[in-house]
Amino acid sequence: MRLSHFILDEMEAILVEWETFAATLLPAAQGMSSLELRDHARPILEAIARDLSTPQTRQAQLDKSRGLAPVLENAPETAAQTHAVLRARRGFDINQLCAEYRALRAVVLRLWQDKGGAQPLELDDVIRFNEAIDQALTESVSYFSSQVDRSRNLLLGMLGHDMRSPLQTIQMTAHHLAKLNDGEDISVAVARLIRSGARMQALLDDMVDFSRTKLGLGIRVVPAPVDVAALVGDELDQLRVAHGTQRVELDVKGDTGAVCDGRRIQQMVGNLVGNAIRYGEPAAAVKVAVIGEDREISIVVTNCGPAIPPSVLRRVFEPLERGPDAETRAGSHDGLGLGLYIAREIARAHGGEVDAHSNESETVFTVRLPRRAPDVGEGRPRER
Repeated sequence: MRLSHFILDEMEAILVEWETFAATLLPAAQGMSSLELRDHARPILEAIARDLSTPQTRQAQLDKSRGLAPVLENAPETAAQTHAVLRARRGFDINQLCAEYRALRAVVLRLWQDKGGAQPLELDDVIRFNEAIDQALTESVSYFSSQVDRSRNLLLGMLGHDMRSPLQTIQMTAHHLAKLNDGEDISVAVARLIRSGARMQALLDDMVDFSRTKLGLGIRVVPAPVDVAALVGDELDQLRVAHGTQRVELDVKGDTGAVCDGRRIQQMVGNLVGNAIRYGEPAAAVKVAVIGEDREISIVVTNCGPAIPPSVLRRVFEPLERGPDAETRAGSHDGLGLGLYIAREIARAHGGEVDAHSNESETVFTVRLPRRAPDVGEGRPRER
């Protein structure tokens, strides 16, 4: 059987092998569905089968093996290119992307051999198949790299934009302070400095945490005995001051004692509630519940407002993601699109998780934390 016919006839068997291998590429593949693991494998294989069936000159074959196949102007993305973008967004690294193609090459040839192997006249199919795989890999790596570069440039651009405003406030206030000698005016100016400095610090903290997770170091936590409800209440008091007219309500049920990193819990709650304030209905209260159960503590943040579209909800915890109307909402310029991502990483660093659901009336984020963060040794910070 010619290889192109074999690929089309045995597509499902090949896809099962692709999916099985993709599921081993952790941590990026963790929690991915079968559809997500397979991604664009079928159209990639179909494109390869078409390529094998299409007459080509020796020069065209040589160019393709070097990743130099001609690109049509204004042509849509190939399946391999789109696959690279989606894998980059899911957190796969370049080595994992290349490993998928190496495994695909081996799987197809092994299954083909099991069906009868390559006859002498079909040796050209093997050569052509390898060339097609090399071309698909080149396309994916190229788009993968451009996606990584785009994310980095986007992050730096947003950082520069978001830091400019508070930095200018600090500089202008500092000059104003130098000319003042009235006590009340100085107090107001100092308060402005403190608020702007805190905003800058929050942005920098998000940047540091994001960088650590991308380097595989995880969020640093130092567990200690705390009252989660008291921590949440203190954080909400600060948010009420910062957001003035926005109502934030707290409801506490059960025993809320736990062993966790109090500062990180407050950071996580601040990110979740800040997001609820930013995207919720301004006239409606943001409701926060802390619920102590037998083995875990839940923190539930609810805001009223329009439903988050399913396509957005699936990506809501991914870094650099912001709501579709972020630019038009008050206060949306205060962040880098990292708040929910970091909230999830803080929960995971404690052995917990965050999930979200949304309907036409409300959006709910639920954090579930074990009563004690995983043991890591006395006095040592935990890293994921």
